[in-house]
Amino acid sequence: MRAHELSGTRIDKWLWAARFFKTRSLATEAVDGGRVQINGQRIKPAKEVKVGDRVEVSLGHDTRSVIVRGIAERRGSASVAQQLYEETSESIARCEEAGAMRRLQVEPALERQGRPTKRDRRDYTRWRGE
Repeated sequence: MRAHELSGTRIDKWLWAARFFKTRSLATEAVDGGRVQINGQRIKPAKEVKVGDRVEVSLGHDTRSVIVRGIAERRGSASVAQQLYEETSESIARCEEAGAMRRLQVEPALERQGRPTKRDRRDYTRWRGE
């Protein structure tokens, strides 16, 4: 069967085929964990996704909102996977804004200068109330 001939497929298979997750088991865990919604509703991994459905996927700090444009049972190349969905303009703006905020943040490890001194340890002990 070709991708455009299918009427629907399981959401975990579709997420894997659309390359949101590396493995189908990771996609299933995300759906079970409530990080994937179809049309604003929490779902189970066996839920069928159809063309025109709105899928929201939480990936780390970002939440991507996409409209399903194609159905595929198999995982194909990245260019084929990109044709399976269309990301909404709000989602694109949110991702760009989050990326800009991450670039502006200071890396916590850069704030520290070497090992803590004896004075730092005493201050920390005093702060903890020991």
